[in-house]
Amino acid sequence: MGTQYTTEAEPGASPLPYTTPMEHTSSATSLAIGSGLSANVDPVLAAEQICEQASSSVESGQIDLAIVFASGGHAHDLDQVCTTVSRMISPATIIAVTAQSVSGTNIELEQQTGVSLFAASLPGTVIQSFTYRDLPHVEDADDLDALEKTAQALGVGPDLRAVLVVADPFSVPAASMVDSITNTHRVVDGLERCPVIGGMASAATRPGGNMLLINDHAMRHGAVGVTIRGDVNIDTVVSQGCRPIGTPMVITSAQRNIIKSLGGRRAMDVLRDLVTGLDAEDRELLSGGLFVGRVINEYKSHFGRGDFLIRGVVGVEQKSGAVTVGESVRAGQTVQFHVRDAKTADEDLALLVAAQKLQHPPAGGLLFTCNGRGTGLFGEPNHDAEMLCTSLCDDAGQPMPLAGFAAAGEIGPIGPTSFLHGHTCCCALFRAPRRDGGHQDFV
Repeated sequence: MGTQYTTEAEPGASPLPYTTPMEHTSSATSLAIGSGLSANVDPVLAAEQICEQASSSVESGQIDLAIVFASGGHAHDLDQVCTTVSRMISPATIIAVTAQSVSGTNIELEQQTGVSLFAASLPGTVIQSFTYRDLPHVEDADDLDALEKTAQALGVGPDLRAVLVVADPFSVPAASMVDSITNTHRVVDGLERCPVIGGMASAATRPGGNMLLINDHAMRHGAVGVTIRGDVNIDTVVSQGCRPIGTPMVITSAQRNIIKSLGGRRAMDVLRDLVTGLDAEDRELLSGGLFVGRVINEYKSHFGRGDFLIRGVVGVEQKSGAVTVGESVRAGQTVQFHVRDAKTADEDLALLVAAQKLQHPPAGGLLFTCNGRGTGLFGEPNHDAEMLCTSLCDDAGQPMPLAGFAAAGEIGPIGPTSFLHGHTCCCALFRAPRRDGGHQDFV
């Protein structure tokens, strides 16, 4: 008999019982990851197909973590899909999310019915599942007591490898959630950083339309995730794919998410002069949107790839001359305008993947890519999935097993800090520990 799923009550109603947080200690003997992808319109047949595909790489009954991504018609049948997955491969922990598009090894099923599966045996690890409800409310990022409670709720310890989380964008303040999770390293002895990776559900464009699932519990709001501790390396790739234009400038006046002045001049005047001085190619790229990159580490003297957190320019106020951006800003921060194009995005991801090829091949990966990438950006399908899987193939030349989805916001680390992104490609790569027993740094 399959798992029986309960549905979470709507906000304000009496909460139904659920089984998280739950801690699972792996009994697997070897690291193995399988993935599956199906476009079958029947939810049960699709679930059976992805389980059969994944089972060619990982043994049923030895699976510590399964993650299901469902799009199109399967977004309405997520509980049925997960019941079938649980019956066929018996994962110790399962989480799931609905999406606009799903990805598998080498393939991205864009805006169509599909289901994707990531199944992993992770020996020597402890996996703890959680929901957004399990996390304490944190108003101040410097509140050490709140961070301590967050760390306890997540099961964060000095052997933490990553926090994987998916969330509903209409009911969760994702940026502050990521900020509170990533800062838990400050209260855990021996933990230098707390990498968070994942994405926002993208199946619906209004509240209540997405679905999340964790173990035996389904919900239409909140967030679900797992922490992974122990004997595994989880490296991350975060490709923002933007190219800077102009020069870095210091914000001299700001309010909330409004930049009033840059270098003592009205922000709109600075932007107008910048656009006027662009060549024809860069000016054409403005049709794809204008972005602001905020410098992450102000102590650096020169800024390059990976030094900026990219946010969109929302609008320009003609009367005041202010520029509105997609994040709170303050005076004293350094910013630089950016543009995005397919060539830059391709080169950026290729460079990051090339760095990963210097290590031994990953056993598998999770992909969280923006729903604005894909064919709409690159003019051809499968760009991100294909580059990752073919570049990071195993020693026999077989493509890396991969599963994931196109998100309405991606979560991943840049340096020691994790952020909520847009228009990015974020990937988690699972590797066996080094032979000397050490662990790779997160990148």
